[in-house]
Amino acid sequence: MKKDDIIRKLSSRKFWALLAALATSLLTAGGAGDSVTLQVTGVIGAVGACVAYMLAEGIADGAGRDSGEKMKE
Repeated sequence: MKKDDIIRKLSSRKFWALLAALATSLLTAGGAGDSVTLQVTGVIGAVGACVAYMLAEGIADGAGRDSGEKMKE
């Protein structure tokens, strides 16, 4: 798998939704309580949103740098 493929997967909302669904299913099957399942799913969703945002901003900044645009702070 190439670096671009990994970046694309990590920035995919579908990927993070899959991880949250998988964690929910495994925790439920393992007998974890509702509060634990909800907390784990919430953490996965939050981390996924942060990762997707950071990768999207990095890609946008890189594209701006390549085209010669000045970056705004």
